[in-house]
Amino acid sequence: MAKGEGAESGSAAGLLPTGILQAGERPVQVKESKKKNQLSICNKLCYAVGGTPYQVTGCALGFFLQIYLLDVAQVDPFSASIILFVGRAWDAITDPLVGFCISKSPWTRLGRLMPWIIFSTPLAIIAYFLIWFVPDFQQGQTLWYLLFYCLFETLVTCFHVPYSALTMFISTEQSERDSATAYRMTVEVLGTVLGTAIQGQIVGQAHTPCVQDANASTVALEGVNRTQSATSLRETQNAYLLAAGVIASIYVICAVILTLGVREQREPYETQQAKPMPFFRGLRLVMSHGPYIKLIAGFLFTSLAFMLVEGNFALFCTYTLGFRNEFQNLLLAIMFSATVTIPIWQWFLTRFGKKMAVYIGISSAVPFLILVALMESNLIVTYVVAVAAGVSVAAAFLLPWSMLPDVIDDFHLKQPHIHGTEPIFFSFYVFFTKFASGVSLGISTLSLDFTGYQTRGCSQPARVKFTLKMLVTMAPIVLILIGLLLFKLYPIDEEKRRQNKKALQALREEASSSGCSDTDSTELARIL
Repeated sequence: MAKGEGAESGSAAGLLPTGILQAGERPVQVKESKKKNQLSICNKLCYAVGGTPYQVTGCALGFFLQIYLLDVAQVDPFSASIILFVGRAWDAITDPLVGFCISKSPWTRLGRLMPWIIFSTPLAIIAYFLIWFVPDFQQGQTLWYLLFYCLFETLVTCFHVPYSALTMFISTEQSERDSATAYRMTVEVLGTVLGTAIQGQIVGQAHTPCVQDANASTVALEGVNRTQSATSLRETQNAYLLAAGVIASIYVICAVILTLGVREQREPYETQQAKPMPFFRGLRLVMSHGPYIKLIAGFLFTSLAFMLVEGNFALFCTYTLGFRNEFQNLLLAIMFSATVTIPIWQWFLTRFGKKMAVYIGISSAVPFLILVALMESNLIVTYVVAVAAGVSVAAAFLLPWSMLPDVIDDFHLKQPHIHGTEPIFFSFYVFFTKFASGVSLGISTLSLDFTGYQTRGCSQPARVKFTLKMLVTMAPIVLILIGLLLFKLYPIDEEKRRQNKKALQALREEASSSGCSDTDSTELARIL
């Protein structure tokens, strides 16, 4: 590894004219720069832990909110679809808004990003807890859940957008950022395991009462033993509140560790910029950057596929497969498998390249989705498929965030005097994915309503079961195939990435050099 990095630095030096690069000085500067930008394991772990709050809450909401609204809060399917769609759509809109505000934020003693993380945390945990609280009134329930769902998504965006952009500020070394990203993805998948375990196991201990006759009318529903039903339903509601309290505590602990263990670093050439980049000019430049658009397009479809599975998995296991008391354990099997295979994918992408990892990793989900669509309800086979599917989930977690810094580096080389655009890159990257997932969840919940979904039913009509199977298997397969076709257009392969790394290293060293004149800096920017 060290030998390869030294060779790349030597090649980077060859890009510059001798008037700028002085033979006796540059090797010492290279070693000092690399030593300064190296991250300890403790730094990487503290940074990685910061990704847990977003994943642990997102996992609980993604897997359980739909079934919670329908069967516990007893919101009708149409209203539930409105809550899910508007909540996700608003969540998507807040990403560029928060990115805009961050781009206007001044640097403080804590940095430019850390204050957002610190001040959004206490409000976010309050809003998260209230999402899982069932109010006594019936008339305004839809407004209640819509309000606090949107409020929480706004606050968690104020945490996650600056945290995501922090990737570019923990080190200027590409290899260190890639390593930190691998740590982050491993811990984030552990966060999903934690969220699944907490939410699933606590909620799984309480049995939500159901109606035996899926076609029962309102009169028949009132004929159920009301005392027993109300008691069981209240126990389930309390279980959701308990899970929310535990997850909120984890949110706070992880935010504290991130704040204390990570320090922002400014790019050497960024500190030379006197005037900040106007947001809308930066947005126009970012959205006209070809590799960024192609990366968004590819992962828009692939991430949408996995979100469809996530949003409907609990209902699919409960009603289509008939595993009402096993779906939380199936989720654990998927997430545990994903956690174990994250380091394997990190090795694979460093050995064979990120584009190859995308093709192999994302497409590996297709055979297992086909098997789920064709097989009969069999618990052992389902567990085997769940463990195998976790391998693809790991790739879907790791690769998008590992490839985005490469796109930003490519942008910096083409626009060497444009700085402060990192929040724009990260916020709009998430915006398109969240908006599409909101549309998908809204459409899927409406589809269940149109096919006759029965709230609190112990079973569902055949049309509902078939719809759930299509939403979890065939629709994701089509989306994955479209996404992989779009990835053929993504231009940053391993050779391009190595060239960008050499040129960026040269740019940073020149910006750090105290003896560099303004004329030399202009000439350097022109050459790069």
